[in-house]
Amino acid sequence: MSFKNLDTLYRQVIMDHYKNPRNKGVLEEGCLTVNMNNPTCGDRIQLTMKIEDKKVMDAKFEGEGCSISMSSASMMTQAIKGKTVEEALKLSAIFSDMMQGKEYHEDEIDFGDIEALQGVAKFPARIKCATLAWKAMEKGVKEEH
Repeated sequence: MSFKNLDTLYRQVIMDHYKNPRNKGVLEEGCLTVNMNNPTCGDRIQLTMKIEDKKVMDAKFEGEGCSISMSSASMMTQAIKGKTVEEALKLSAIFSDMMQGKEYHEDEIDFGDIEALQGVAKFPARIKCATLAWKAMEKGVKEEH
């Protein structure tokens, strides 16, 4: 597949998550809630997670922002559900490396739709948009445990 076709496909995946977000909403009381914002551009997110026995049982988000931040939140909530807290944090660290343009081993992890965000690394001003939901997740699970 040519680079142009791949770039188009990635844009379509991002827009699909933006227009049809997965896990949009708020979990019931008693769940972990984290509010974060990016004052530079105005993106904001409220992430709620249900964590039991050091495992992310469910995750939902509410928020406002650009297509990158909201798509990333949608993809992140899909990726961490069912994972242990340790696995979710590892995924976040690898995602952070990807956003900084660092190499990561594709055989080490299956990012699925998240790979569509790798082009964001070329636009430093947008990296904070892509990582906002991930930083909220990190903050929440670190405070919880």
